[in-house]
Amino acid sequence: MRVAVFDYKAIPNNPIGGCHWRMLRGLCHEHEFTVFAAEFENPCPERIRYVHVPAIKRPLALLFITFHLLAPIWYWAHRIRNRVRFDRRQMVESNLIFGDVSYSQFCHRKFLRDYRTQIAGSGLAYRLRLLDHWLHARTERLVYGNVKRIVVASEGLKRELSAEYPRMAEKITVIANPVDIERMRRPADFDPAAFRASHGFQADDVILIFVALGHYERKGLPQLLDAMVKCSNPRLKLMVVGGMGNLVDRYRGIARSKGLGERVQFAGMQTDIRPFLWSADAFALPSFYEVFPLVALEAAASGLPLIVTPINGIEEFVVHGYNGVVVQTNVDSIRAGLDQFLAMDEAARRRLGENAAISVRKYSVGAFVESWRAFYAA
Repeated sequence: MRVAVFDYKAIPNNPIGGCHWRMLRGLCHEHEFTVFAAEFENPCPERIRYVHVPAIKRPLALLFITFHLLAPIWYWAHRIRNRVRFDRRQMVESNLIFGDVSYSQFCHRKFLRDYRTQIAGSGLAYRLRLLDHWLHARTERLVYGNVKRIVVASEGLKRELSAEYPRMAEKITVIANPVDIERMRRPADFDPAAFRASHGFQADDVILIFVALGHYERKGLPQLLDAMVKCSNPRLKLMVVGGMGNLVDRYRGIARSKGLGERVQFAGMQTDIRPFLWSADAFALPSFYEVFPLVALEAAASGLPLIVTPINGIEEFVVHGYNGVVVQTNVDSIRAGLDQFLAMDEAARRRLGENAAISVRKYSVGAFVESWRAFYAA
């Protein structure tokens, strides 16, 4: 089957694009793929064609608009030039006005209605993020109404889309996001104590890790910082990984203003987050809204207990007291979760992490590729 795949960034370390990338790598010898993207790391150039779409990458709202305008032009030019027809056109969410399959990882309409007021921010970057959500929400009904199938990452997102767009419910297939289990497992020769020391942490510190490319407000970082203020244990530290320069600088100032300057470290964007996960004691993500955060799977596969809210995807495998601590999005609940974790001895924390690693084995890349293989066969 010939499949045209439209994705902004089909690269391994992109949350959605990385899922597409793993599917392409796994099935490229069974189907003919042509990828139309602003950025693509081709895992198999001899089998996968790449058509570069010169969309403007920042801000996301402008990427949405320029990709909508340019991708169809590059698609039709490629078809005419190479005299090729495609059996399926597959895109991400409502990032393209035409297509047969939408690979959805967000319900923008529900997010704007139910969660926007809970993550109030300020500044131009915040307004541009809201504009991106608004543009997606305005096109969701049209795109989802026209496609033949919608693939979502979690049962939770399936419920949301079915409630928002009832006529689309029968089109939806769930394929859970994958995690590279072997890649995330901590190697025997890795020295976590040395890595912690290199980032200014002491041997007896209890280190939480928070990972996000951006959207700190939606992912609950402000509430996590306030909970740490209320948590009097000075051994509790936080490492924030990810985020662009201006966002990191702003939150570094916020942490200092709350008296957390010595307890919170900001590592910024990283090409490899594994050493940070391998050196932490727990993963924290008190997010307001997710579909199925890949980084939570990666943290669990690294053997970390999860301190998380019961959001889409996570609710499907996290069990309070077995492989993590489930909290709500308010500061008092997060603080109670932190206190509960701090009260555990080292052996109990280690058991939580071991159970988390066991729980995510079902989300392997092999299982993910097999689900896509079955989807295409159907």
